[in-house]
Amino acid sequence: MRALIDLQKKLFPDVLEVMQRRYQLLHHIRLMQPVGRRALSENSQLAERTVRSEVDFLSKQGAVDITSRGMHLTYEGQAILEQLAEFIKDVTGIKVLEQQLMDKLKLDDVVVIPGDSDQLDWVKQEMGKACVEYLKAHLHSRETVAITGGSTMAAVAEMMTPLEKASQCMFVPARGGLGERVENQANTICAEMAKKARGDYRLLYVPDPLSEESYQTIIEEPSIKEVLDMIRDAGMVVHGIGEAMTMAERRKTPTSQLELIHERQAVGEAFGYYFNESGEIVHKVRTVGLQLEDLSSADDVIAVAGGRSKAQAIASYFQPGQSNILITDEGAASELVRGYPF
Repeated sequence: MRALIDLQKKLFPDVLEVMQRRYQLLHHIRLMQPVGRRALSENSQLAERTVRSEVDFLSKQGAVDITSRGMHLTYEGQAILEQLAEFIKDVTGIKVLEQQLMDKLKLDDVVVIPGDSDQLDWVKQEMGKACVEYLKAHLHSRETVAITGGSTMAAVAEMMTPLEKASQCMFVPARGGLGERVENQANTICAEMAKKARGDYRLLYVPDPLSEESYQTIIEEPSIKEVLDMIRDAGMVVHGIGEAMTMAERRKTPTSQLELIHERQAVGEAFGYYFNESGEIVHKVRTVGLQLEDLSSADDVIAVAGGRSKAQAIASYFQPGQSNILITDEGAASELVRGYPF
């Protein structure tokens, strides 16, 4: 495959360019369908004239159906998109990037999505879709999955579809999260994922963060204790990684703690732990739920995070090596490979 791609690049460079452009359009149509030409042009960053010409070609090939409501993929168009995915990864060098990251971070698996979620909203959706595909390939029936909150996890929930090969899975929030925006709370995301996956769920109604006194009282509550045991027994954990100051401000952290996080040069956050550039824990928020030491008992710990701006946060989290799978985008992956020694 690699030799064929190199040969095509030398002898038929235009063919590869056209193929990538048409793949990109099919990809956008799938995400936005039904979609009009103008919206497709704006989101694909191609001229309307180019979009019109390419869509007409794809329609004649039976890959796209054009209706009064907009364009959508046909069954054949969907099949073309799926069959071309690995080839396009090779052409664009994504496969090489995945292997470099896997070696550099010493991970079991890395999935890199083309694009940068800082610039294109649909890239985050594609990371969510890739995470769902990973779950479908590795989850077993009756397994427990722990989910954190955040906008990237919300994208995973949005892309979730029924888990045909893993029935009766239990979804639980990895930590308490009352106080954040409802759509980004772990409880909300957990419930949505479970419903779409046709599984079950349990919720954890606990504020985040907590005082030490409140924490000790709450974890002794029988109903809380039961859910905590399920969370710690989860075979799979799916979580995001945030930029330290962004996460601290989003959680309405007191000014004194904000100053501490800033002074200690925290750059990344996950599970309530704040990491500096060297991967050292410089601050921890008292939360009810999964702690870093609990992750060692899970079979798969999947970090889903992307965007060039998050590269430093991702690098700081992976310094101690807490997760074994990373799903990210090209923007973050390129920055990680180029700019952060491990």
